[in-house]
Amino acid sequence: MHETCEDGVLTEYFQIEVRHKKFPDALNVVIIRKTSVSSGKTAHVILFSSDLALGWDKVVDYYRLRFQIEFNFRDAKQYWGLEDFMVVKEAKVRNSACFSMFMVNMAYALIAQNDGKVGRSMHDVKVWFLARKQVQETLKLCGKMPNVFLLTN
Repeated sequence: MHETCEDGVLTEYFQIEVRHKKFPDALNVVIIRKTSVSSGKTAHVILFSSDLALGWDKVVDYYRLRFQIEFNFRDAKQYWGLEDFMVVKEAKVRNSACFSMFMVNMAYALIAQNDGKVGRSMHDVKVWFLARKQVQETLKLCGKMPNVFLLTN
C-alpha cells in the first residue's frame, strides 16, 4: 500500500494479483481510493493489467497516458475535423489525421503559453480565435483600420 495526502484528499494505492474462474490468467489489479479528509467521502478506481511485473505506479502512469491519448483523439475528432474528412487513400488519410493531431497540439500549446487567457479547453481556443477574426473583419468593413495595438488589446 502507498498513500499520499494532497489538497485535503488522502489517496491510497493498493495492488494485488487476482484470479477469476472465468479468466484463465492472473491479473495485476491496482485499486485507488481517494478520501476527502474534511467530509470523509470516498471514491474508488480499479485498474487492471495483464503484466504481473508492473508496479502500481507504472499501471497508474500507463492509464494516465492511455486516457491522454483518448482525450487527444476526441479533441481531434470533435474540434479539428478528424471525423469529417472524406478521404480514402492512405496518404490523404495520414495527412488528415496528422493535421488534426497537429491542431490539437497547437491548441494545447497556445493554452499553456497564454496562462489561461484563451481559456482552458479546446472550445475556448476556437472561440477566442474566431472572435479575434470577426473583430478584424468588422473593423475592415468600417473602412479605416485602427492602429494594430487596439487589436492586440
